[in-house]
Amino acid sequence: MDIAEIYGKFDQIGCLTFATIDTGYPQTRIAHLRAYDDEGLYFQTMVTKAFYHQLTKTGKVSICGMFPKTTVSHSEDGMPYFEPGYTIRATGDVKEISFETLKEKAAVNEMFMLGVKDIEKYPAMTTFCLYRGWGEVFDFDFEMENRTHKLLRTGFSLGGDGIPFRGVRITDECIQCGECMENCSFKAIYHQNDQYIIDPTKCDVCGDCYTICPSDAIEIVIDDPPK
Repeated sequence: MDIAEIYGKFDQIGCLTFATIDTGYPQTRIAHLRAYDDEGLYFQTMVTKAFYHQLTKTGKVSICGMFPKTTVSHSEDGMPYFEPGYTIRATGDVKEISFETLKEKAAVNEMFMLGVKDIEKYPAMTTFCLYRGWGEVFDFDFEMENRTHKLLRTGFSLGGDGIPFRGVRITDECIQCGECMENCSFKAIYHQNDQYIIDPTKCDVCGDCYTICPSDAIEIVIDDPPK
């Protein structure tokens, strides 16, 4: 995914959750992205807000949202139902952008003009850029109304970073019993060249394969974020 597609997914949602860390505790608030260019994704806050001080102290942020609905309905048997849609998240490093730099960007890209006008109206406003990081679009259709599998996960990176793998995979301890594939409701496991393989783009990491495997051949992987 390129930066325009990533921004488009976020912009279609509008109001997003922005998460930071403050004295060891997670903090969240609702905000929205303002613009994008080849350098990254842009958002604004005021220098008087705790959000600003968390951003400048840690230099980190995580953003997420859900489309088209955040509400949960229930089927006749009481199970939750989610209309097909997607979630998107991005996590990484941020830097503050000076007003002069913002005006230079606005001179060649009209998308930045609203940010300039906001700062002229509210002088305490400032701009940040998420310039390096990684994320994922989690496209879901849990009832398989529009396709033959429940998920399509698409990872992306910002600023050239890699995408960390986090999930489950089948190791050499596999005894080829096929229990994992039989019990995978997400249809994320396939058999190829005498191996059972988990497709991470379809896997929800629900743990069904992990709990049923008789040879403990399912490995939980939580890689460190890319450096």
